[in-house]
Amino acid sequence: MLELRPSCECCDKDLPPAAADAMICTFECTFCRDCAENRLRGVCPNCGGNFAPRPVRPQSALLRHPASTVRVYNPQGCGRG
Repeated sequence: MLELRPSCECCDKDLPPAAADAMICTFECTFCRDCAENRLRGVCPNCGGNFAPRPVRPQSALLRHPASTVRVYNPQGCGRG
């Protein structure tokens, strides 16, 4: 089951479970669409993989399987810092 991390690793933008602009790689590294496309040019800085839109977990499923609350913020990995 996906963690549904709550924020972009580059810019720390909030990405709630229903965020339409959340992107993930195969290891669930999570970025907003703007950072994934423009800053990272479609390549995950952590694993070198590509990105796909993060699925939206239905609200009813969030009650039983809540999203992660752990924020991962690593601006150095995104060419910042």
